[in-house]
Amino acid sequence: MFELIVARALAIASLSLLALPACAQIRVGQTTGFTGVSAAAVKETSMGAALWLDAVNARGGVNGQRIELISLDDKSDPKIAAANARTLIEQQQVVALFLSRGTPTTEAVIPILDQFGVPLIAPSTGAMVLHTPTKLHVFNVRTPYQLEAAKAIPQLASMGITRVGVLQTNDDFGRDTLLGAQRGFAASKLQPVFIEPFERIKPDFTAIADRVAREKVQAVLVLGSGSAVEAAMKAIRAAGSKAQLVALSNTASAGLVADLGVNARGLIVTQVFPSERSMSMPLVKQANDLLQAKSAGVRLSPAMLEGFAAAKVLVEALRRAGKGPSSSSVQHALEDLHFDLGGLSIAYSPAHHTGLDSSALSIIDANGRFQR
Repeated sequence: MFELIVARALAIASLSLLALPACAQIRVGQTTGFTGVSAAAVKETSMGAALWLDAVNARGGVNGQRIELISLDDKSDPKIAAANARTLIEQQQVVALFLSRGTPTTEAVIPILDQFGVPLIAPSTGAMVLHTPTKLHVFNVRTPYQLEAAKAIPQLASMGITRVGVLQTNDDFGRDTLLGAQRGFAASKLQPVFIEPFERIKPDFTAIADRVAREKVQAVLVLGSGSAVEAAMKAIRAAGSKAQLVALSNTASAGLVADLGVNARGLIVTQVFPSERSMSMPLVKQANDLLQAKSAGVRLSPAMLEGFAAAKVLVEALRRAGKGPSSSSVQHALEDLHFDLGGLSIAYSPAHHTGLDSSALSIIDANGRFQR
């Protein structure tokens, strides 16, 4: 049932077609970029969330009530995201929003959350602005991007890589993550070869790619979407450079690997969740078992695992909010939530909505897998 919602959202994003049958009783809303610069990762995080939501609904739902997820496409446009949030809250009367995507779009919905007192669970962005100061109605699950970027530079330095350039998307996401990268450079006693901003939509990396080749840059950290990483990789390789490319976890999807093709091999991607092949961890095994039961042969990806973990937090908050939950009861449940996701613990308080705090590097191998 949830898969049907996602498929329709990807095709036309029409609210009239997205609604589930009347049997669903707890309404949750989602505004995210089913189309646009982050579409590949959004598709996979939504698939991961569906694994758990479908399993819970198949067992009768939460406290005897099924979960209805109403998903709208905001095309990664902040104005559309804000309008979608208002529609979901005012017209669809959702008790919470869930799994938004992107820093600018998530920031755009915060005033609406605050106006109506509706919590947002697991925005798929690690922007520090969502962590500090604590946003009353935002409950993060993933690690902040700044931590990922800050750890990436020392790890590159430990590999003997010292000539590193930075490509930074010219928006709040890019400015936020750049702060973490700068801390990483300082900790490694390095200076970036360049810090070059680029436009979020249709970036052109031709000129900077020539500089990467000319100045023998060893690695380029791309602070942007998966489509930006793809464009940067193609331009740098076309310029004749073999520089190592590094991206953050927001790009860690099988869709990126497919889009990059032969260029995917060797791409370093930071990760904030356990390896999707760590079957000794209950969270990973459970997600993989559900995926194989539904789509045998499909590989669990980092993006799917993020969506799965997010759905577990959502369901637990709804369970603790009691039968017939309201936005207020879900908010209170979240503020007192201490929960084991399956070998990975998460905890919130009224003053602390950060969620997880971990980061590691992975590299895409010849088979298109993220190796730790």
